[in-house]
Amino acid sequence: MVISMKYKRTNSMKQIARPFLKWAGGKTQLLVELGKRLPNNIKHKRSIGRYVEPFVGGGAMFFFLKSKYQIEESFLFDVNSELIMAYQVLQNDYQKLIECLKLLKEDHLDRSLESRRKNYYKIRKAYNQQKGHLDYQNYDEEWIERTAHFIFLNKTCYNGLFRLNSKGEFNVPFGRYENPSIYDEENLSLVHDALKNTKLLSLDFRDVREFIEKETFVYLDPPYRPINHTSHFTSYSQGGFTDDDQKELANIYEEMDTLGAYLMLSNSDPKNQNPVDEFFDELYKDYKIERVAAKRNINSNPSLRGDVQEIIVRNY
Repeated sequence: MVISMKYKRTNSMKQIARPFLKWAGGKTQLLVELGKRLPNNIKHKRSIGRYVEPFVGGGAMFFFLKSKYQIEESFLFDVNSELIMAYQVLQNDYQKLIECLKLLKEDHLDRSLESRRKNYYKIRKAYNQQKGHLDYQNYDEEWIERTAHFIFLNKTCYNGLFRLNSKGEFNVPFGRYENPSIYDEENLSLVHDALKNTKLLSLDFRDVREFIEKETFVYLDPPYRPINHTSHFTSYSQGGFTDDDQKELANIYEEMDTLGAYLMLSNSDPKNQNPVDEFFDELYKDYKIERVAAKRNINSNPSLRGDVQEIIVRNY
């Protein structure tokens, strides 16, 4: 696949940070299409004054831009407080995090498959129980071990999903992997480097407008609108992401447009399943909408994984 070549590590190529988590809706396979559509002034100057990403997720777009452009200031946000905690730990204490992950990996891989399964559920239970007692506002050493557990669960759970139930508990079952990688020490170091001089906050998308000014480049990758009834992987936060949220996001998109920001948004294309579904065409009718081919690798039904259309919306 073309995109993966961007990340191939050889002695003659610059090593760049890659997403350190498996994340539903990750943009690694769409980066070429997104890169083609960056504002011309960014492509010509090879620099970005201010970059804002309200739904950072796995961070593929951010790492891609950091590898190719000088970014003067970056603001990465996500409503998922566990995710932002992980980024903050990598920014501040990545070496201690690696030590924790090393111990988790060695212990886990030394076990039989059945013992791994029990170990997974033991860690998942402790992870969920800890949530109610954790201070998510003030950085603490406790964050390091929790982030290690967060990454461990992500790499050993079924299909690399992050899904919360109605109680806000992580409830993805065990994944039967023979040799899960769990972490890549070199990449975590590169992620740490990429996050220098970056502001990280757990914020709802409605609260990021104060960070937008003229010529800010904003990339919006909200939880995707499901393309069918089997693809509801939007519960990355306890409340999910509804059509009303999509509509409110479109309103905020319009507000940011009036501020003079450069806006790029991606989402699933409902026309994959229903050719007459004009949901996004109506929401963003005043902007440039393009449809591009992409691959979906996370679906509860393997037969539904494969090429689909996604939309890219720009105001320039």
